[in-house]
Amino acid sequence: MRTPHATAAPTSRATGTSAPSTAGPSTSKGAPGVASEPASTGVRTRSQHQRRKRIVQAAAALASRGGVEAMQMRTVAERAGVALGTLYRYFPSKMDLVVAVVGEEIDLLENSIERRPPSAATPPGRAVDVLMRATRGLMREPELADALIRSLIMAEVDTPFGDRMAGLLLRVAGNGLTAETATEEQFALASSLASVWVHELLEMLRGRRTHEQIQRRVEIAATRLLADFPVTPSA
Repeated sequence: MRTPHATAAPTSRATGTSAPSTAGPSTSKGAPGVASEPASTGVRTRSQHQRRKRIVQAAAALASRGGVEAMQMRTVAERAGVALGTLYRYFPSKMDLVVAVVGEEIDLLENSIERRPPSAATPPGRAVDVLMRATRGLMREPELADALIRSLIMAEVDTPFGDRMAGLLLRVAGNGLTAETATEEQFALASSLASVWVHELLEMLRGRRTHEQIQRRVEIAATRLLADFPVTPSA
């Protein structure tokens, strides 16, 4: 999981959500030289995506320096080059912005796994590969990692972090299992493993775990929790 640096924007981020449009309607349907409504909508959407990307990158860069406390909405807006009102249209609260940064980090982890899938032969081995890859990525920016994990634990808004990590573990450990195709027990076991990893990561951020200790503990948990996962894809 790669995290953005304070001095340089990351090169790959997720697409955004739509914001209210200020462009006027098409004035001449089908007239020569006049863009059709679908085309103009596409231009506006790309612009909105780019604006959202700048906002999330700015928030991540600030958090990597000073934690969530540094992610003041006005400061984020100034760094992203957008009006404060525009920022609030995309992200009504700071926690919504934190969730967006976390979502982008998971997107990057998923892209990394698609490019280079885990090569371990067993479900626990593949799950450990993914979780330790995520650990290495997060620990490149420990302040950002600490800010994001702590904020999600304290979040008063619905966050998809746990379910997305569980879904990712299902996919790699269960040979393509998804939240829809997995049994309730399989999903609960994957979620439990994700929770163990989050706890160990917090302990590492507090200076109570080394990288080797985290890996060993995650290996033990994965071996027990994923023991009955399918080794080969189901027919």
